[in-house]
Amino acid sequence: MKILLLGKNGQVGWELQRSLAPLGEVIALDRRSADLCGDLADLAGISATVRQVRPDVIVNAAAYTAVDKAESDAATAHVVNAEAPGVLAEAASAVGAWLVHYSTDYVFDGSGSKPWEENDPTGPLNVYGRTKLEGEQHIVARCAKHLILRTSWVYAARGGNFAKTMLRMGKERDRLTVIDDQFGSPTSSELLADVTAHMVRSVLTGAAGRFAGIYHLAAAGETSWHGYARFVLDCASKTGLALKASASTVDPIPTTAFPTPAIRPRNSRLNTAKLQDNFSLYLPAWQQGIARMLTEIT
Repeated sequence: MKILLLGKNGQVGWELQRSLAPLGEVIALDRRSADLCGDLADLAGISATVRQVRPDVIVNAAAYTAVDKAESDAATAHVVNAEAPGVLAEAASAVGAWLVHYSTDYVFDGSGSKPWEENDPTGPLNVYGRTKLEGEQHIVARCAKHLILRTSWVYAARGGNFAKTMLRMGKERDRLTVIDDQFGSPTSSELLADVTAHMVRSVLTGAAGRFAGIYHLAAAGETSWHGYARFVLDCASKTGLALKASASTVDPIPTTAFPTPAIRPRNSRLNTAKLQDNFSLYLPAWQQGIARMLTEIT
């Protein structure tokens, strides 16, 4: 089997190189790749890459993810997040490949407190969310063999993340202030990559038609950014890491106290029952992934 992976050096793409390797030949590209085009901003180039490689599966882990910057750079975000997935979908359909694509809870308006289900009405609040939703719609319309995985609050040990920021600030300050009215589930890139590999294997060895569609994928449970920060500092202090701040000195603040160019949804909870039922999966609690990641970085 031949797998074309785009976005190989991103948080999820890096882990996908590992998780997909046992399934077949992985041709991993990023936007700087020389021999084949992996730049989603080059629509003709990525289409040509698919037709040249003729993969069995395309996994698109590339995206325009600078949420605030997208508000002033909407044209680029639209090309990468909306137009490019449509081009990939057309090319995948032409060569008979499956297309796996990552999306976001930002396609919803963030209202209420109920975890979002796949068929709930969408209503993105910002440019990033709108372009990601349009990308989803293009894929559904142009490629029957698709898996669209909506996720939220993604982190990885590699590169920057919220936990590392909290640890750095916890070493520098006695007290921290963190938003307490946005809710979701911190989800590791490792979990996303491992579940993706399981899903790819399932669609290629099972009754493929019944698997196609949109799925929500996030770690189990929920927290706020404030709860997330408290958990990080508590775990770190138990390992003996020297900190000025502690879980008890993280003060809650509302979203309105920290304005950003892009509006963030308050409710990023995702209902993952469809994924777990269709693919016979168990999703671990978010605390497990964070605790494991902290052992790697502290």
